[in-house]
Amino acid sequence: MSRKRYRFKPKAIGLVGDSPGMVRIPEDAHKPHIQVFSYNTKEVVASKGEAFSVIMKHLETCTEHTHWIKVNGLGDAELFQQIADILKINPLVLEDITNTRQRPKFDEYDGYVFATSRVIKFNEEHELTNQQFSAIVKDNLLISFEEDYSTCFEPVIERLKSGKGSIRTGGSGYMCYALMDTIIDEYFVVLADIGETLDTIEDRVYESPDKRIMYETQHIKRELIMMRRVSWPERDKINDMIRSDSPLVTPEVKTFLRDAYDHCIQIMDMTDSYKEITGNVMDLYLSMVSNRMNEIMKVLTIISVIFIPLTFIAGVYGMNFSRQDEKGRPIPDNMPELYAHHGYVYTIGIMLLIGIIQVIIFWRKGWFNRL
Repeated sequence: MSRKRYRFKPKAIGLVGDSPGMVRIPEDAHKPHIQVFSYNTKEVVASKGEAFSVIMKHLETCTEHTHWIKVNGLGDAELFQQIADILKINPLVLEDITNTRQRPKFDEYDGYVFATSRVIKFNEEHELTNQQFSAIVKDNLLISFEEDYSTCFEPVIERLKSGKGSIRTGGSGYMCYALMDTIIDEYFVVLADIGETLDTIEDRVYESPDKRIMYETQHIKRELIMMRRVSWPERDKINDMIRSDSPLVTPEVKTFLRDAYDHCIQIMDMTDSYKEITGNVMDLYLSMVSNRMNEIMKVLTIISVIFIPLTFIAGVYGMNFSRQDEKGRPIPDNMPELYAHHGYVYTIGIMLLIGIIQVIIFWRKGWFNRL
């Protein structure tokens, strides 16, 4: 079984006492890679760029299109300054994008809305990663932000290029829903992997329990706690979007958001179920270990009970009290068997007979059948 690692150690980017809206870029942040998808019912125009002003000039040439600007990497403070200047974005939004410890949420502003989600998935090294996804939605524009160059949105890009469904006609609000729905689908993939791992661990508990089971189960429990911390605010965020009066969240988008809301409920139920299973597996393991210890103690007890009378006999005849004093006169009441002929053979025979009788008694009581 491949080992899963848990990698989520958020770093405090801001400083105590910073003014609200302060944008601080972490030192290890990736340099932005920007892709632009301009689309309508007839075509999809894809391009790449570095400066946001150049990208905006490209958008001005595609006036009949809806635009998705996909930013991978947050390591450029100038980029965020350009976004703030050109699109008139509140500094608090930019702070939430660069401070990647945000819980899933949905905020409404004048002329645009802002949403964040947590992307939970396994990377190529089979490490479970927890990264932030942020999106700014305007009339015909969606800007998405991801922490690094890995992405889970290839299916959305394929749908966009093939024109399947409502993705080209639903506007920027629908595109935001499509990205969030893909993130939620990744939750199902993670939970499916956790479920298979739990089944494997449960089988190992019955077959050959060892202490690694306890560590692996505790590891899975941490992952489930993380999933629960993500799925609950994700559900609340989608509920806020359904109840929103913003024209960017159209009634058609709200219909699909209700389906995503149901998916969040399923994820929460699965998370709670798996969390309960981890507790049951841990209890089962401890019970199996306790039963195994009891069986070992039972074997040792039976062996001890068999040898106690034998040890008593050997101890009595090991005292070696002499039957004669220094002058050769008999000493009364001192081991008359000490000089008995064949005494050793008789004693061993009696000890063997006592042991056999005890074994027969234990066998008839069924003690050996339960070992």
